[in-house]
Amino acid sequence: MKRKNILLIGMMLSISISSMAQKFALIDTEYILKNIPAYEMTNEQLSQMSKKWQGEIEALQQEAQNMYKSYQSERVFLSAEMITKREEEIVKKEQEAQELKRQYFGAEGELYQKRTSLVKPIQDEIYEAAKDIAEEKGYQVILDRASAMSIIYASPRIDISNEVLIKLGYSK
Repeated sequence: MKRKNILLIGMMLSISISSMAQKFALIDTEYILKNIPAYEMTNEQLSQMSKKWQGEIEALQQEAQNMYKSYQSERVFLSAEMITKREEEIVKKEQEAQELKRQYFGAEGELYQKRTSLVKPIQDEIYEAAKDIAEEKGYQVILDRASAMSIIYASPRIDISNEVLIKLGYSK
């Protein structure tokens, strides 16, 4: 009798522990994004814009440098008033270049805003696909391998990145 009770208690404990187990899955957003052609096109478009804007900034900086070299060679022939005026023009040109750089590449600059407007819809699609798969398969948590630096090892069996790609219409 005592043996049956212990066995019964053991079975109840194992059942309750197994029912508390949660299902986890992983996705690798970098891998998923690399397999979405729209994302690659977006990156190329952003790269071209960045190069164009960088060229504009470099042209202004070069112009300021040329103004400074010219000023240095002509300084001995200029009046005090002209020296001040030329120095102000050079500083103004350098500030213009810095302002343009901040406008294009700053924390809230045009590149950041453009990247957000182009990439966010793709990221939202990935999120929705992962959410749908989680609901279908009963996952309580889906971790992103690309952003979770603390994941040292994860079994490839729980990686659902290819399922997300398939759900998005990109078969792998």
